[in-house]
Amino acid sequence: MRENPSAEALETWIIQLRREFHRYPELSFKEYETQKRILKILGELGIEARKIADTGVLASIKGTLPGPCIALRTDTDGLQVQEELTERNSDYISRNTGVMHACGHDGHMAMLLGAARLFQENRNFPGEVRLIFQPAEEIPPGGSARVIAEGGLEGVDAIIGMHIFTNHESGSVGFRPGPFMASTNRFEIVLKGKGGHISLPQKCIDSVRMATDFISDLYPALERQLDPDKYIIGVGRIQGGAQFNRFPDTVEILGSYRTFDRETTDIIDRTIKECLDEIVKRYEKPGEEFSGYPDYELDVLHGYHVLVNDPAFTAAVNSKLQESFPELTVYPEIEKTFAAEDFANYLQKLPGIFISLGTRNPEKRIVEINHSCTFDIDEPILITGTEIFYTLSLDFLNNPEKYLNSRNYFNPEPLRKSLKTDR
Repeated sequence: MRENPSAEALETWIIQLRREFHRYPELSFKEYETQKRILKILGELGIEARKIADTGVLASIKGTLPGPCIALRTDTDGLQVQEELTERNSDYISRNTGVMHACGHDGHMAMLLGAARLFQENRNFPGEVRLIFQPAEEIPPGGSARVIAEGGLEGVDAIIGMHIFTNHESGSVGFRPGPFMASTNRFEIVLKGKGGHISLPQKCIDSVRMATDFISDLYPALERQLDPDKYIIGVGRIQGGAQFNRFPDTVEILGSYRTFDRETTDIIDRTIKECLDEIVKRYEKPGEEFSGYPDYELDVLHGYHVLVNDPAFTAAVNSKLQESFPELTVYPEIEKTFAAEDFANYLQKLPGIFISLGTRNPEKRIVEINHSCTFDIDEPILITGTEIFYTLSLDFLNNPEKYLNSRNYFNPEPLRKSLKTDR
């Protein structure tokens, strides 16, 4: 869909923006130079903008007629990844050591600025387009909470987000109504044994064995209760001890799990605690010298919520894409993913959709998954994403009733819950 005669020039401009952002990535809540670049570009376009969430940007484009308000959101932060040189990226490889746009956020910003330019150059539409350049998507609790708290959604009727992924072919789009992306949950455990020399095991409680038993018990306990497609769980770090001939006093376990519903989350929460309680009973020893041992501390952080696309809004998006982009491959029932996104916070407040934009292109060797040190974008998709942002937003502003037939809101879950032993 390239009816605009300047589409080729727009595409070149978007690609240049993406490469500029890619050269200078910044970590979460440190996107100060990125913020300056965004404000400068918006200013050059004549678009009203202000800072939000410390390192983010909020902008507004108003049409010539009264009407609803649609928000378009992009993320702005990079990752703590050292980018590797490839056959493609020599011109735009990261100049910031140890930081990389390895998840497509550079492309997201460029696409949103492209859509902003289209709206600014074609103001004959009703209502308002709100542009959200959100910081800190990569670290829970995420920048979206700050944007919402600081009024970023005030007056907004619906919201659209888009993310570049390599799990489907370049230029295709995917989404699904209802739960689409998983919640993120992190658990941290401190197992408390009784340290001492390994020559006297009867005088000690081995926290290392406690840790290995806990992990060995947890996986089958969950498998007995849950279907494998409902969750994933893993331990990312085990740490304890410093000497070869001493039982350590404590062992720390750090892990995470992801689910698509609160019931599954509650089952995993409960099972972790039950397994820990059983480990404590198993390793108890009689005698005053063991008073207070063994024991544990458990802290669970519930991070991003399940991302739930509004069904009516998603159906309207699918219909409009099929109508306006007949050449586009659309997957309206793409598989759920255990990836997570703090865009979920917005969808708990407003109807809307989060769309996956494919960038996989084996012919160009663009196949590396997001967060890889050689992740890249098939740049022709950027104009596709821009046109999708523009077309869907314009259709919503002119026909909001198609998109707002059903509103599905979800009460936010607490961000942190501590589960500690009563011992």
